[in-house]
Amino acid sequence: MKKLAVWKFASCDGCQLTLLDCEDELLTVAARIEIAHFAEASSVSSPGPYDLSLVEGSISTPEDRERIRHVRRISKHLVTIGACATAGGIQALRETPALLPVVYARPGYIATLDRATPVSAHVPVDFELRGCPIDKRQLLEVIAAFLAGRRPVIPTHSVCVECKARGNPCVLVAHGTPCLGPVTQAGCGALCPAFNRGCFGCFGPMETPNPAALKITVESPWYTERSESAG
Repeated sequence: MKKLAVWKFASCDGCQLTLLDCEDELLTVAARIEIAHFAEASSVSSPGPYDLSLVEGSISTPEDRERIRHVRRISKHLVTIGACATAGGIQALRETPALLPVVYARPGYIATLDRATPVSAHVPVDFELRGCPIDKRQLLEVIAAFLAGRRPVIPTHSVCVECKARGNPCVLVAHGTPCLGPVTQAGCGALCPAFNRGCFGCFGPMETPNPAALKITVESPWYTERSESAG
């Protein structure tokens, strides 16, 4: 039986909880593979090597850096899940040296890297699953694909395609609402535009984004007029 491991680094645990939220599907997965290490779900841990490791969270400390290298060594396949692991997450925006004296009375005791970085900045990654949090259906597809020895079938088109499939009116054109859907990878089912909100870009850039064209659109006179009339 193949072995699956789930690892946490600097993150909110939301992507790991997505796996637990699979419920009935998780029971099917557990019947076919051994969930050998998953601290969020159980204190029981079986030693590696592992056929597949799912990694959530960014690398923010020297200890994290060494631990992710160890995880890579004992994993046949390593997949990063969520915005923190694939892009560094919100914590990647911080400027650690400037913040430490403000937050901590004795910053000399804090061992941290200058910046939080994605896992791929430190070790080779076999696949990146986007999202904040990730999509349950995409997660199950990734697990099934790697354990079956094939490439995951994950869409690389934009959120705009999902909007069209749902029949959503374009919030950018119809309401003048700022929206990153044209440059963001699909996966959320166009959740925010379905409720007349602009896309926030949770799934990161699509395969061939064109941010320059989007910038021209939101800076055009007709968009400014539409936005002011809607507001």
